[in-house]
Amino acid sequence: MNAQNQKVSLGEKIGYSMGDGAANLAFQMMMMFQMFFYTDVFGIKATAAGTILLVARLVDAFVDPVAGVLADRTQTRWGKYRPWVLWTAIPFAVFFVLAFTTPDLGEQMKIIYAGITYTLMMSIYSFNNTPYSSLGGVMSSDIHERTSIASVRFVTATVATFIVQGLTLPLVSKFGNGQANDPKGWMLTIGLFAVVGIVLFFITFVSTKERIAPPKDQKNDFKQDFKDLIHCAPWKAMFILTLFLFITLSLFGSAMSYYFNYYVDKRALQSFVTDFGLVAVGDITPFQKFLNLFGLISKPDLSNVFAVGYSFFNMIGQLVTLAGVVLLSQPLSRKFGKRNVFVVCMTLTAVFTGLFFFVDADQIGWIFIINILKNAAYAPTIPLLWAMMGDVADFSEWKNRRRATGFAFAGVVFALKAGLGIGGALCGVIVQSFGFVANTAQSEHSLNGIRLTSSLVPALTFLIATVALFFYPISKRVNQQIQAELSERRNVDSNKL
Repeated sequence: MNAQNQKVSLGEKIGYSMGDGAANLAFQMMMMFQMFFYTDVFGIKATAAGTILLVARLVDAFVDPVAGVLADRTQTRWGKYRPWVLWTAIPFAVFFVLAFTTPDLGEQMKIIYAGITYTLMMSIYSFNNTPYSSLGGVMSSDIHERTSIASVRFVTATVATFIVQGLTLPLVSKFGNGQANDPKGWMLTIGLFAVVGIVLFFITFVSTKERIAPPKDQKNDFKQDFKDLIHCAPWKAMFILTLFLFITLSLFGSAMSYYFNYYVDKRALQSFVTDFGLVAVGDITPFQKFLNLFGLISKPDLSNVFAVGYSFFNMIGQLVTLAGVVLLSQPLSRKFGKRNVFVVCMTLTAVFTGLFFFVDADQIGWIFIINILKNAAYAPTIPLLWAMMGDVADFSEWKNRRRATGFAFAGVVFALKAGLGIGGALCGVIVQSFGFVANTAQSEHSLNGIRLTSSLVPALTFLIATVALFFYPISKRVNQQIQAELSERRNVDSNKL
């Protein structure tokens, strides 16, 4: 089938996107709240929590390649990658809930329990997300369709992110008798997300189709797949980019929970949310009415203003992100190419992230303005990461006349999870080294550590990620050349049948 004819319907794109919505219900919880949950809810020290996130990456080093190899070698009437989305849906949900459950254990046993459940959840994530991501790379070989698929995917992912970042703490408060650190509230909230995730994974399975297959004469050869991968320059650039990108996202996401709970002036935040959060309708803002659906009082007091204010902060950011994904990602990448858009937007994102360090605790308006600018700059890059990985799989096939989509994506999923663990661990190490103690007022020194992890440190790691893109050789022109030559090869192979 010609690349030009590999069009994908909007319905199929939406169906595919549901899988990332499901995965993001878990992924965003891990990125935004895992450290906070371990320290302020489960009662584990920040350094121990960070070590758990980091040690799990050693297991991932073995699990992720296995997930990619098995997916590439799967042969069913549904394809190679789709079945894995279905097979892993329920185990994923089960371990998601267990990872946010707090059994009554001693300190040492808590660490062991957290380590086991987190590692198992991330292992199931590999067997789900590696095939899922690979599926997006074989639904079409048309480069514009691939970007469109990724854009629709990340619209749904952004909606899921909006839900997790905006509604988690209000839901926890509702289910947990008004407390943002209530264990029961966390377990019930995660249970709700897990059930929704199962349904979304099933929709992805039934609504998608695989259209690209490896060359007809390709034989399974793990050693050759590995050799092709480590000699693939764009794959190595994407690995470094993904690693430092998710170090940054995890570090920033983990740190901002502490930033709002301990650094931001709660009286100023209370005033901002009640009086300046949105245009008031009568005596109550629409945002407060929205939160009231989840049992929060209309006028947030100092006991719940963290949940209200941080949720509002995240929701505004995700609305900006959603607009950027929908309105900017495809037009900018079509005009300037994926790599160039990524470089400029990531550089701006780093600059805006660093500005959080220079804002006083009571300057709530500036905190929100910087967040809006940061999310606006970052949004166009979100769909491009996975669209570019599909291009990398094409590049490898173009160079080596072999295709191992799952194995290529597995390496990047490992980088993603390694970044998630390293970022969380780095957050734990930094805040602990500055004297952080959970659920108490922090010293000035401790607050400086929280501010650093929320601003200048993630700004630096954002910039390191950007540097990797200068070693990514697939420009817009090269991408078009690759697609034309691969299309010609596939037409020749098809005519031989």
